[in-house]
Amino acid sequence: MNFIISSSALLKNLQNIGGVLNSSNSLPILDNFLFELVNGELTISASDLENTMKTTVKPDEAKVDGKIAIPAKLLLDTLKNFSDQPLSFSIDPASFGIEISSDYGKYKLVGQNAADFPKSPELKGASSVKIKGEVVAQAIDKTAFATGNDELRPVMSGVFCQFSPEKLIFVATDAHKLVRYTRTDGSASKNSDFILPKKPLNLLKSNVTGADEVEILYNETTAQFKFGAIELTCRLIDGKYPNYEAVIPKENPNVLTVDRVSFLASIKRVSIFSNKTTHQVKLKVAGSELTISAEDLDFSNEAKERLTCSYSGDDMEIGFNSKFLMEMLSHISTTEVILEMSEPNKAGILVPSGNDNEHEQILMLVMPVMIR
Repeated sequence: MNFIISSSALLKNLQNIGGVLNSSNSLPILDNFLFELVNGELTISASDLENTMKTTVKPDEAKVDGKIAIPAKLLLDTLKNFSDQPLSFSIDPASFGIEISSDYGKYKLVGQNAADFPKSPELKGASSVKIKGEVVAQAIDKTAFATGNDELRPVMSGVFCQFSPEKLIFVATDAHKLVRYTRTDGSASKNSDFILPKKPLNLLKSNVTGADEVEILYNETTAQFKFGAIELTCRLIDGKYPNYEAVIPKENPNVLTVDRVSFLASIKRVSIFSNKTTHQVKLKVAGSELTISAEDLDFSNEAKERLTCSYSGDDMEIGFNSKFLMEMLSHISTTEVILEMSEPNKAGILVPSGNDNEHEQILMLVMPVMIR
């Protein structure tokens, strides 16, 4: 197996898929990149058993086809220290010996048998949908932060995807907060739903660009994303997602409209004085005045700020976890936000006021913290 390739092109491709690699693996073969040279095309794969990521690159010169597993860390560390130049790879299939020649000299390392590398699962009976890279990136950005970390409830650690011929819905919740992100400019051929784990979502977010078109193939157990020269295959989370529609309150007569940036800045300052366990901030609305306050009785700390707002409904006082509010406000981009409430012991609904994109709908729900 012999080929010549630019060091910077190879490094860029390896970094694109390198996020799949774990720092510690049960199988030593997973510490390697799989290189497969066929008909002048080089396919490089990385896997952690649950997720496999592949990228295809055309070498400057390809002499002999073959495949080999090359130690990932050693190869990445070496490439990072080269200026852009052609590298010649020569592999001995009998001993798995690898010789890399550069302008500076020669480097020898030993790979592993490519036959030991885990094979990508086949997607039998898969449905497919094609959507813009920008939609995928936005959907992940707006939802992934709201996923849970509870190992006892693995379904909540991923993003629930509900695809239909009319729209695409992405949902994330950790039982304290919930985000529902809807796009009407994408559609699937039939109704289907699945739960995507967090790791492949983060890999997608760091690799997908707005210009890409992403093809998603999925069946009961596996999903595959194809865009540019990259292919990501991941195992789906098995289980039934909770009925999230049931927890979204339908009647919310108390409606508060406030400047998003001022609201977020105010919560950031006031929350410094909140209880370190509950992170509670109190919102008190009367007329066109919103009072944001927090106190920590253990240390006699307290803070209070006032903002002007637009409000319709009964005067009310409600407590929320400031961390959740700040996360949500940071993931909304409109100038103003609307907070819809019914009672102090029921969830509040946060939505953008007006929308930059007519095809996009965002609803965020946050559970209250009881005011003692």
